[in-house]
Amino acid sequence: MHTNNSKRQSQPPEKTWEPPVSSSGRSAFTLAEVVVSIFLISLGLAGILTLYTQSAIRSDWSAQSLSAQMMALSGMEQCRAAKFDPRGSPPVDELVASNFPVRVDVLDVGTTASILTYGTNTTTIRTISADPLIKMVRVDCIWRYPQRGLFTNSVFTYRAPNQ
Repeated sequence: MHTNNSKRQSQPPEKTWEPPVSSSGRSAFTLAEVVVSIFLISLGLAGILTLYTQSAIRSDWSAQSLSAQMMALSGMEQCRAAKFDPRGSPPVDELVASNFPVRVDVLDVGTTASILTYGTNTTTIRTISADPLIKMVRVDCIWRYPQRGLFTNSVFTYRAPNQ
């Protein structure tokens, strides 16, 4: 067996990364790192604020739409309360469109915001069938949402005499 007693060549030690050292002897962030980190934080905050704003807009739209739906239902309840008994003595038919004029009212969203939205209720009554006598009642509430245009909430029902 051959043994090599010669001196082994020593290998240089592995270098490890060390952070840059300032003139005072302490490590610090570079200007580029600070700018990039501020940009990333700003981007994250901008995303959060955008989501918050969109959420508030959607919530406001939902409140307006619900209020318009309630206004349309209110018009429908007025139609349901009208006497409709054409076979009675004397015959009564108060379920005609002329008894329900167009009504404009403030949509009540339950907030103290100073911006008012108005809804317009339009009632349409049509005779669907003469025998048996059936009428269709439709109430539309038309309202405007800023920068998105007009919206319509509708309620339909059919009504026979004495209902």
